[in-house]
This record gives sequence, structure tokens and C-alpha cells, in this order.
Amino acid sequence: MLSARENRFHLGPVVSLAACLILSVIFSPVTLNAQTASRPAFTSHRITDSIAMLEPSDTNGNVGVFFGEEAVLLVDSHYERNVEDLVKEVAKLSDLPISFAVNTHIHPDHIGGNARLAGYGVTLVAHDRVRLRMLKELRIPRRGGITFPQPAEAARPIITYSEALSFHLNDEEVRVFLAPPAHTDGDSFVHFVESDVLHLGDVFRTNMYPIIDQYNGGSFLGMIEAMEVAIEIAGPETKVIPGHGGEVSDLEGMIEVHGMLSSLRDLVQGAIDSGASLEEISAMNLSQEFDERWGGVPSWTFTDLLPIIDSELRAQR
Repeated sequence: MLSARENRFHLGPVVSLAACLILSVIFSPVTLNAQTASRPAFTSHRITDSIAMLEPSDTNGNVGVFFGEEAVLLVDSHYERNVEDLVKEVAKLSDLPISFAVNTHIHPDHIGGNARLAGYGVTLVAHDRVRLRMLKELRIPRRGGITFPQPAEAARPIITYSEALSFHLNDEEVRVFLAPPAHTDGDSFVHFVESDVLHLGDVFRTNMYPIIDQYNGGSFLGMIEAMEVAIEIAGPETKVIPGHGGEVSDLEGMIEVHGMLSSLRDLVQGAIDSGASLEEISAMNLSQEFDERWGGVPSWTFTDLLPIIDSELRAQR
């Protein structure tokens, strides 16, 4: 029988861990897939008494959860397929229904759950450009460019902003504001002021090189500027939720990313100044110092990032 919380959100049946284990034994060729399916969809990382990060098992789109006596606010909505699991995790943190979901940018692993959440009565919030880009099919830059169907009308934010807005909930100010063009040109930073917590969406990743989505207005040089904005806000005790990555980070982590970005900029600029072409720079292995730490995701490596850095730097000359 479903609990009151599950009934409230119309949750479906859950396959038991025991059933998954039995299937993995019977169908030995798919043991790995069965084990993957049996893992929780999210791992919850408690940051403060009122904020948590939900880390998806597929590594896509960390979700921020802000909760208290008045309301629950999410930062990003992950994919539609995991909304029921997302709601269950939130219900472990609060008895209140989810009131708001703020999208940090347009990519499907951050807006994919919007329509389902809207059906639960959640108010969707994002930058103006996020809503505008939902009016057509989506495109992301990985693997040479991948398209997704236009999001459903129900997925569109009903509250948008141009520069900044604030929520005043649970005895806290939550500031949502536009970052410089970085991952996209519609990236929102979310600052939980009293709790001293930042959610930076995909402007800040701790597990790979940054993805610059030129299809959606992203900029490598803008990402350096955006990281400088975040670093200026942060203090020594600030906790930082990355868009992707398995651990909550901090000021030191942001400084590390900013240093990597700045070093890559300077290395490519030096090669350009020496008269090298993009093809010649590609053969220089400029990223060797950083590849072990940042180059572990095959779908986006320095090979993908270099032409973007090169083109932006040459455009400035």
C-alpha cells in the first residue's frame, strides 16, 4: 500500500531490490544492467539543516533542494524518467509538497522533469532565454551536436526574469541571477544567502572539462568571468553545488576550476601569438597537465574544447 506521501504525488510501484537481484542471477548476460537498475536513482548529500544536493546515479544534473517550514524549492528537475524518485527523495527531507523549481539552464538533464513537476502543482522559474528556447527543438553540443524534441508546453517556466529575482522563504533570501554567458547565455546562479550556499548549475563542474554550448550562446571566456563572479560572492565557509560531480564543493574547488580555465586560455593564446594554426595547436598536447584530472569523460574532452577557445581568442585580435 502506498504511503500518504506517495499518494500525494501519485507515485507508481517500486521494483524491490530482491527482485532485481533475482533477475540479475537468472539473466547473467545482463548482470551489469540489473545492478545499475538496482542502484538508487539519487544519493542525497545534506549540506545544511535546510539544503541538500541530490546526486543522480547517472551523473547528470545535480538537483538542489531547499526546504523549511514554509515551502520546498528545487534547483533543476533532472529527467522526466526520474521525477518519481526525485519526489520520494524530497519527501524524506520535508513533509511539504514542492512549491518551486528553478531551472539553471536549458539542457534536458536540468529541465526534463519540468512537465511532470508542473502536473504536481510546482511553479517553474527560469531566465527569459530558457523559456524562449523551449519554443523549438533543443540542441546540445556533445558528440558533434545532438537534438531533442521541443519540450512540452507544460514544461515552460511560468515565471521568468531578465537580470535577477529573489525568493523570501523559510527565513532566508534565495537570490537567482543571470551569470555572464558561460555554459549557455541563460545560466542562472542560485545563492542561498543566509545558508552561504551556491548552486552554479553547469557553469561549475567538478568531474570534467567545461562544456561550452555555442548553440545556446555559451562562451569560454565568459565562463572564466562567471567563475570570477561566483568566487567574489563566496567566502571560506561557502558550500557550492556543482551541476555535475559527486561531491559538494567549496571556494577552493571554484578556484581550482578557474585556474584550469585560465591556464588553458593562456596556453592557447601563447600558441596563437607564436603564429600556430588550430591544426598545429591541436598537435601540441597543451592540455597534458590537466587531462588526468579533467579529461575522463570521452564525450567531451580538450579536443572538443580547443576549437572554441581558439576561435574566441582569435576573434579578440
